[in-house]
Amino acid sequence: MSMQKRVWLTGASSGMGLAMAELLAKQGHRLALTARKAQPLLELAERFPGQILVVTADITDAHAVREAAERIGAAWGALDLVILNAGTCEYMDLPEFDAALFARVMQTNVQGTVQCIEAALPLLRAGSRPRLVGMGSSVTYVPLPRAEAYGASKAALRYLFQSLELDLAQFGIKVSLVSPGFVDTPLTAANDFPMPMQVSSDKAARAIIQGIERGKREIRFPGPFISLLRLIGSLPASLRVSLTRRLARPANTSGGS
Repeated sequence: MSMQKRVWLTGASSGMGLAMAELLAKQGHRLALTARKAQPLLELAERFPGQILVVTADITDAHAVREAAERIGAAWGALDLVILNAGTCEYMDLPEFDAALFARVMQTNVQGTVQCIEAALPLLRAGSRPRLVGMGSSVTYVPLPRAEAYGASKAALRYLFQSLELDLAQFGIKVSLVSPGFVDTPLTAANDFPMPMQVSSDKAARAIIQGIERGKREIRFPGPFISLLRLIGSLPASLRVSLTRRLARPANTSGGS
């Protein structure tokens, strides 16, 4: 991105978000950074004086999101790039299906994202060569055990952004979806299972920004891992299920009702 852009980045306080914020700041862009935790954003703003607008907000709070967009609009009048990176992940452990867990994940990953889209679109329509970027996941290529909530939320985002690409074309707004594999972040640090071909947050950030610069519709990485998942997802259902169900944990039914 050779031209200086006005960028709104959510989930910017850690992991891929913080790595992207630092990379974009080094490239000279003006950044509006949103997260629930202000301190990492303020520390980055001190390193890049005059470039960073710190806009703390919980994306599940519609009022806070609207206020954040209003602050950005008052400061800059428009946005050229919006990267909706904020999200969460929780895994389901059957036989107890946890509807509250499902609701939490959907509230953050889906509802939080669409609230940001609603707030960002007027600013993007006023921007220069605007682009909207959403954070999907490689989990959408093949159903996996324990990922009922997380996978469903990311599948919803895939459909959402693919539909938005069609409807936003008339306004000159491009749309990209990021589909990463395992990335080393504070969120994945809590995972209690192997994460093959995991990449660092810095490497993920570079892949995302390069993909945006190249105008990619979907930004996928790491390549070998994505290819493997897509291959498994393309298999006949009986074979795909036979392979992936081996990853499921034996149910702990002791004491269950």
